[in-house]
Formats: sequence, C-alpha cells, structure tokens
Amino acid sequence: MRQVANYIKSIEIESLWNGKRHVKWELSPTVNILSGVNGVGKSTILNRVIMHLLNIDKLKDDGVKLTFDVEGASEVDFDVIRSFDRPVLSGDLMNKVTDTQLQTELDFHLYVLQRRYLDFQVSLSNQMVELFTNQAPNAQKKAQELAQEKTHFQDMVDSLFRETGKTIQRDKNELYFTSCGESLSSYKLSSGEKQMLIILLSVLVQNKRHYTLFMDEPEVSLHIEWQQKLVSLIRELNPNAQIILTTHSPAVIMNGWSDCVTDVEDIVS
Repeated sequence: MRQVANYIKSIEIESLWNGKRHVKWELSPTVNILSGVNGVGKSTILNRVIMHLLNIDKLKDDGVKLTFDVEGASEVDFDVIRSFDRPVLSGDLMNKVTDTQLQTELDFHLYVLQRRYLDFQVSLSNQMVELFTNQAPNAQKKAQELAQEKTHFQDMVDSLFRETGKTIQRDKNELYFTSCGESLSSYKLSSGEKQMLIILLSVLVQNKRHYTLFMDEPEVSLHIEWQQKLVSLIRELNPNAQIILTTHSPAVIMNGWSDCVTDVEDIVS
C-alpha cells in the first residue's frame, strides 16, 4: 500500500540543465518562497518536481529525489497554480465540458474547482449528519465549526472583491456573484479575480488536510494589496498546507514572510 506524506522535507535535482547545476533545497513544512532573476531556474525547479510527482506511477530515473516527513512515503497530495490566462485552444479540453462560457485556461481551472467545491459541500453535510447520528459530544458546536469553513471562505472573497462591488450569492451551491444588482458567473470575473478565487478555492476544498501547494509566480494577475495578503490568506484557510512558490514580487513577502525566502543561487552548485 502506497504511503502518502504530509509534506516534502527536501528537494534534490541532479542536473537542472544538461548536466549542470545540482540543486539541494531544504524545505519548511509551512512556507517556502523561491526567488531569483529571470532565467536562473525558479520555474524549472518547480516544474521538475511537479513532473516527478505526476509520473510517480511510471517513475524512472528523472534525476529528482524528494525526501518526505513520513518514512517510506513516495508522494504527497498536491495542487498546482499557474498564472497564465491563455485562450483554451485544445479540443480535448473543450470536449470534456459543456459550459460554453469557458474561454481561457483559468476558466477551465475554475470549472474543475467548481466540481470539487460541490464535493466539499457534500462532505461537510455528511460530516454534520454523522455528528448528530452518532450523538457526538458537543455535536452542535462541532457542526457550527464545520459550517463556518464555507462561510469564512465566502467572507474572505467578499472582502477581497469589495472594491469592485461583487459579493458571493450565498443561496447557491455553485459560485455566482452579485454585481450592480445582476447575477454574474465566476467566468465573467477579471483575470486577477479568477486567479485569487482559484487559489483560495484550491486551498478550501482540501478541507484543512495536509498537502503541498505549488504556485509559479501567482502574483502576475494580482494587484499589490492582494499580493501582500496572499500567503496569509492561504495559511488562514488551511494552516496544514505546505506552500512552495516562485515569485519576482517583493510584495508577496512583505507581511512577515521574508525569512521564508530562498535565493536560487543559494541552493545550486
């Protein structure tokens, strides 16, 4: 039986480019921010690790070695957030969906997350039913805490979107917004709003489980205030998430995360 770890302790890559540059990066179980000038290898390091995890079933000698917190583990649960909002051109992707509103990669990512968001809500309901069915101690209080997870997420998004006058419609299970008295689907949001919604939704649906969140320059579509709040909001929604991200933006580390920054030049030889 395959063992799943809580987080990645270290990353080792034998050669970053054609036999050159050995990488050894010791990680924190909480926040890890990789910085460096363009072309130094930030995204390459992230992509090599992600491809290693994606191909774990047909693992070959890809030069990537991961050390985990659980002895004997070979993988972690993980999500990947990228920042590019390109048009969806792949016929294979579009054949998988029936929603004609999907125009970009962020739209497709939102579409997938909407399904996971519905599953998350069903899971919450099932947990509440189980509490009362089994007459668990403090069942009422625990049920309220479970319900608060969704409410907290909604409050967070409403606060972020306040300047543009958008609020989540709380009587719907799927994500719709009210804007100037009209109903608005999540696919009609701006690229920055979609990006932030995707990040927070990805974290929420993990339901506070241990997992690793990879983000490659997530600040690209976000204005400065959101960049400053990003890591704190993720940690608030799920303190058990291990964050591994690349960035060019000083704003991402401004709210107390400067000690979590690693320069690429410090982990290569």
